[in-house]
Amino acid sequence: MADTLITIYGADWCPDCHRSQRFMDRRGIPYKWINIDLDEQAEAFVLKVNRGVRSVPTIVFPDGSMLVEPSNTKLAEKLGNTYDR
Repeated sequence: MADTLITIYGADWCPDCHRSQRFMDRRGIPYKWINIDLDEQAEAFVLKVNRGVRSVPTIVFPDGSMLVEPSNTKLAEKLGNTYDR
């Protein structure tokens, strides 16, 4: 069964991860947060999908698509929301 939530793979030290979380929180978009510093399987997943690079945030959507280190504008485009600069 596919996950129905957006999953954000990130790390507590990552400012882009916190920005992405704030973006989702402000819009009331539910998501699952996975800290790759605390979850070896999650870290392995991020390394695999990013060709050996620990790029976070890696955001996985319920349809299986992904965004890696997206801007707020890219997130808004993907989610169909308008982003107020």
